[in-house]
Amino acid sequence: MLSTEQLILLIISYIANTFSAFAGGGAGLIQLPMLLFLGLPFSIALATHKVASVALGVGATFRHLRSGRLDFKFALFILLSGIPGVIVGGLVIVRVAEAEARIALGVLTISLGIYSWLKPQLGQQQQRLHRDAAGLMTGSLCLCLIGLLNGSLTSGTGLFVTLWLVRWFGLDYKTAVAYTLILVGIFWNGAGAITLGMLSTIQWDWLPALLIGSLFGGYSGAHLAIVANNRWIKRVFEVLTIAIGIKLILA
Repeated sequence: MLSTEQLILLIISYIANTFSAFAGGGAGLIQLPMLLFLGLPFSIALATHKVASVALGVGATFRHLRSGRLDFKFALFILLSGIPGVIVGGLVIVRVAEAEARIALGVLTISLGIYSWLKPQLGQQQQRLHRDAAGLMTGSLCLCLIGLLNGSLTSGTGLFVTLWLVRWFGLDYKTAVAYTLILVGIFWNGAGAITLGMLSTIQWDWLPALLIGSLFGGYSGAHLAIVANNRWIKRVFEVLTIAIGIKLILA
């Protein structure tokens, strides 16, 4: 039978990952602070959250693969662009203070939501942009930099990937969310979990509840993203980015 602590972890993880899978990121807004509130040091909470977040990607993948919206060559490009940054970010975060970086990241995250809100047609229709050599190189560099943030300051960085895929490569929100959840959720977070697990400690006895909540939350959120229209996904994305930015600044 689940203890009260395990039940809280399960419920919060499910809620956080449902919203994250719907909007294309943001599980760390709820899940990481919850682990800190329950008493884990930052590095242990971050490593534990990273491992649990992999299940979000797995749950979302089961649902999105059935939709047939993904280009696997483009998916591999996103994967290989981001993982080096994720590994470097994981190596850096255990050695530096985070307060100033969190404030800067919070301001940048809020700006993403405001930018999307000021562009009503952004991500509403699928386009094919910047697929030449120069465009792909610029896109890859930015994804690597986002991977650096993902490996270090985890809260909300999936939202950065979602907006970059929409803004630079011309994806609609629904397709961008699918790529983010599968590639960031499983592979980027998996690389970050391995890196942080080698450098820090994972709270193994909390993981079963977190993994179950992440798995089913990822599937539920992915289903909502598939059946919803792009405008709804865009609005939730904007609300989450602003909320995450405020939380990072005030943390």
